[in-house]
Amino acid sequence: MSAWVLPDHIADVLPSEARHIEELRRELLDTARGYGYELVMPPLLEHLESLLSGTGEALDLQTFKLVDQLSGRMMGLRADTTPQVARIDAHLLNRVGVTRLCYCGPVLHTRPGRPHATREPLQFGAEIYGHAGLEADLEALTLALDCLRATQVGELTVDMADARLVRALLAGLPVDAAVLAQVHAALAAKDASELASLTREFPAASREGLAALVTLYGDASVLDEAERRLPSSPLVRDALAHLRWLAGHLDGARVSFDLADLRGYAYYTGTRFAIYAPGGSDALVRGGRYDEVGAVFGRNRPAAGFSLDLRELVAVAARRPLRAAIRAPWGEEPALRAAIASLRAQGETVVCVLPGHESEVDEFHCDRELARQGAVWTVRSL
Repeated sequence: MSAWVLPDHIADVLPSEARHIEELRRELLDTARGYGYELVMPPLLEHLESLLSGTGEALDLQTFKLVDQLSGRMMGLRADTTPQVARIDAHLLNRVGVTRLCYCGPVLHTRPGRPHATREPLQFGAEIYGHAGLEADLEALTLALDCLRATQVGELTVDMADARLVRALLAGLPVDAAVLAQVHAALAAKDASELASLTREFPAASREGLAALVTLYGDASVLDEAERRLPSSPLVRDALAHLRWLAGHLDGARVSFDLADLRGYAYYTGTRFAIYAPGGSDALVRGGRYDEVGAVFGRNRPAAGFSLDLRELVAVAARRPLRAAIRAPWGEEPALRAAIASLRAQGETVVCVLPGHESEVDEFHCDRELARQGAVWTVRSL
């Protein structure tokens, strides 16, 4: 095997795609800044206990681990950025009121999330801390939609659920952690027979409620059906009311519900959402409320947010037209060099043609050239 063959599900990003990714990254960060979100840059590498403490334990199998040669302690390469941002909010910023943070950087996974997926997603996310009301959930969801609209991905569908529904149906039951994980997997896969087998010893109300969740997906009528079929409890009523309120405040997006959807990381505590666009094989965005994410760092603050993978987004986002460039000859003449420097200072892309490479074609679309007219260098159309 060649020494320069990359590992499975790891790939280089070549110029055309890299340019598109960078354009999208700037659009996403600018959109988040328009909402008042501040950019943070957590490290790719941290002590393992910090990355995997508390709600981060769900990421254990996805985290690459290594030994720090300086301290001898175990370290991990982040598989998700949210626990790091929760640490920043809790310990470094430590603000009393609302904090809005965004980020964009690579994460690493030991295994791809699905066939043909990368193990090195480029994760963008935005998170709001310090407000327990639905206003924060709506802001996170609205920002996620505006980010996707900025990238021109087409018509959007928001699929909504709430982690409290399953929690309410399992409340008070002494369920083993392994069985609970299997129940969650059966719900996510809508495997009614497996779910029936796993819950055969559960009380009737819990067993029937979980079975009902498998069928509760579709348009807004799902919420009415859920009110009829799920056991009535304050937690169930609140979850359904919150979903109804959020859906009623969304404009310009198709809304659906999948009350058994438990995909994603295990730290969600309330409303959850996934956003789909034409051409995508899976959700482009996943987010929701995760109030307990900062508890392990000593600040159990309300929190809501979302994240997406720019490498997946670039596959469905509209391509931006190539920015036209100016072709210029290479030379040492001070007037030529000054003209090139002046154009670049104005934001123009100027590609100097090196001697002997006049006929080569490069990635940049040159629709003008810098040419001498008398004693002056001027730009003219090609």
